[in-house]
Formats: sequence, C-alpha cells, structure tokens
Amino acid sequence: MSTYILNIETATTNCSVSLSQGGETIVLKEDYDKNYSHAERLHIYIDEVLKEAKVSSGNIEAIAVSKGPGSYTGLRIGVSAAKGLCYALDKPLISVSTLEALAHQVTTCDEAVIISMLDARRMEVYSAVFDADYNQIRETEAQILDESSFKDYLEAGNVYFIGNGVEKAKTLIKHPNAIFIDGKLPSANEMSLLAYNKYKINDTEDVAYFEPYYLKDFVALKPKPKLP
Repeated sequence: MSTYILNIETATTNCSVSLSQGGETIVLKEDYDKNYSHAERLHIYIDEVLKEAKVSSGNIEAIAVSKGPGSYTGLRIGVSAAKGLCYALDKPLISVSTLEALAHQVTTCDEAVIISMLDARRMEVYSAVFDADYNQIRETEAQILDESSFKDYLEAGNVYFIGNGVEKAKTLIKHPNAIFIDGKLPSANEMSLLAYNKYKINDTEDVAYFEPYYLKDFVALKPKPKLP
C-alpha cells in the first residue's frame, strides 16, 4: 500500500503544502509571496493537493509539519492546522526540522558544508550547519552575524549558504569559499523524504503537547503611540 503523507511548511513567508507517496512529492502547492498568506491560503492548498492527487484525506497515513525555527506566527498557523488534521483524521503527527529540510535544497558533489540560515531580527539569523550528506554537524543557533562568522568552516573548504538569511550574510562574509544561493525558502517539497523516513521508524510527536521549535521567546513589538 502506498504511504501518503501530507507535508505543511509555514516557517517563513512561503506557504507550502505537499503530498508525498512513499517519500516522493507527487503534488506541491506553494506561494513565494513576500507577504505572509498562510491564514488565507494554507487550507486551500491542502484541499488542492488532495484533489489534484485524487487522494481522500482518510487515505493519508500521517501529517508532517515544519517545526522551526522561523516566524512565530507562521509556525503557529502551520502547527495548529497540522494538529487539527491529526485530531480530525486520527493520524500521527511528524515534525521535520525546518533548517534540515532547507539544506536538502543544496546538491553538491564535493566535500562542502551547507549552512541553512533564516532571517531573524536585525543582523541575527537562525542557522544550522550540515555536511554534504546532510548530517547536522553544528546545532541550531540564533547568532549575530559579523565578518568572522563561520570562519572555521570557510577556511576548510567551500561553504554553501541558503535561506532568506543569505542577504544579510552576503553583506558581511567576503571569503572566497563562500557560495551564496539566493532566493530560496523552506519548502514542503524537501519535507517529503524526511517525513517518510521518520514515519517508517514511528518517530512521531504527541499531538496534544507538541509545540514549534521557536528557538527564542516571542517578543511582541510595542504599538507605536498614537499622534494626538
């Protein structure tokens, strides 16, 4: 029997949904709009991928969600939708690291290092470091970028930077071994295989208690005082 998994990615401005079969994406819907459209589009995309694949919601084996780090609001919307589907369909919840899935967009035949980075506040990024086989070799961190960031990796060989934190990194990191991949955001496409691999070993979450991996506490901005 084919294993269908619905994958939801909302950690950045890309509202992305895929349906996978046996670990391969068969339908993908996403919106690279620079404005957050998750509240309006997420459930529409979920319906569309199922209709296009001609798969009923009851035939899904699991729901996978990108767990972060990323946008607080985006992650909340994605996780809430995933939990709702798990409860309604009585299916397991699988969480996928946002930065790991992002790293899988880089294909390299050399012994390079891949650094996934997502934009945070000011000159800060959320980042994780992977080898060419996508093994994580440095834990996820929130860090302030400067000219010496990732120096040890850059001195050792080529380093591929990917994610919407690249724009910040390009202004500071000038090492010849730095390779910047522009215009890429996390996508439900790369979640397909990662979620399937977790499904096969029953690596699932407790639906009631699962929370996104925010990495940092949410800080609400103070409203600007109204002019008299």
